This record gives sequence, structure tokens and C-alpha cells, in this order.
Amino acid sequence: MNRVVGWLVPGVALLLGAGTAAAQEGFGIDEVRGGLFFHSVDHAPADSFLGFLDTRRLEDVNVELLFTPFDLGPGWIGELRPHVGATVNLGGLESQLYAGLSWTWQVFDGPVFIEGSFGAALHNGAADGVGYPARNLGCPALFRESLSLGYALTEQASVMATFEHASHAGLCGTHNEGLTNLGVRLGWTF
Repeated sequence: MNRVVGWLVPGVALLLGAGTAAAQEGFGIDEVRGGLFFHSVDHAPADSFLGFLDTRRLEDVNVELLFTPFDLGPGWIGELRPHVGATVNLGGLESQLYAGLSWTWQVFDGPVFIEGSFGAALHNGAADGVGYPARNLGCPALFRESLSLGYALTEQASVMATFEHASHAGLCGTHNEGLTNLGVRLGWTF
């Protein structure tokens, strides 16, 4: 477990540093996001009144880079952007690196936006039933999807509530516990 966290932390630092440098150089980075997530909200502790919002579970750091939107032509609602990111658990549990596509729609061209994403994730949880305390996620590669509700504070800054889920959708033929996190992120558009 420590060896995986050992490569995830430098990986996240590299993502942040490379993303900021690439955005300044004009290499297609459109937005950088970061925030805190409650870990594994689908498995709330029984001894907690707050359930999945138990502050003991606020232990995931998320960082994400979104690239320049695709030109989809007239008539397309919203924008479609590739993304890469990482959600790193600071408590020794499951972390993930991910990539995919994000679709963002500014609701009625106002400050509120809705975003959905779909892609793939690699994780450090167990893939063969062994790996406590990390849960058994069944496969080393998973599908990952997320849903965000956000608000544009300025032309560049935004805040969003994000729900993310990673699972193998039963395609591995093994037990599938999945992983669901919930959090708040800040975004900065270049």
C-alpha cells in the first residue's frame, strides 16, 4: 500500500506542476481543479450520527486537469473536454488515477453549471480479495464516472459539489464493491 501511495503523491504533484506550466505555455490545459472528498460515502460508519459526512472520512484530495474543449459545431449544447486527474486518500485507503471526457453545460447561460464525466481509473485497492484495509475493487482498471453541480464565482473561478464513482460494472467476473466519494472542489479556468 505504501509503495502505491509513494507513486501517487509525486504523480499528483507532477499533474499540478505540469498542468500549471502547460496552461501558461498554451498546451491545451483549459482548467485546473482541486478539492477535498469524503471517502467511500457508500459505506457509512455505523457509529456516526453524520453517516457518510463523518469528518473522519474527509481524507481524499482531488486534483484534475481539463483540456481545451472539442469544437463540436453549432447546435451542440454544452462543451466536451478531455480530463486527467487523481483522487488520493491520505488515510492509507483506495486512491485512483483517472482519465476520460467531461461534458459541461452552463444552465441557461448563467453562473450555474452541471457536469457529467465518464472514463477509466487505475487504483491501489485490492483486485484479488487481498489488500486490507483497501477494499476489494475486483479489477485493477475500473470505469469512473462523476457528476458535479457548480457555480461560476467569476469568469475564471468556480466552486462545485462533486460525486464520483468507480466500479468494474460486473465485467471482471469478481466481487465488485465499487468506490463512491463526495466532495467540494474549486476550479480555475485559464
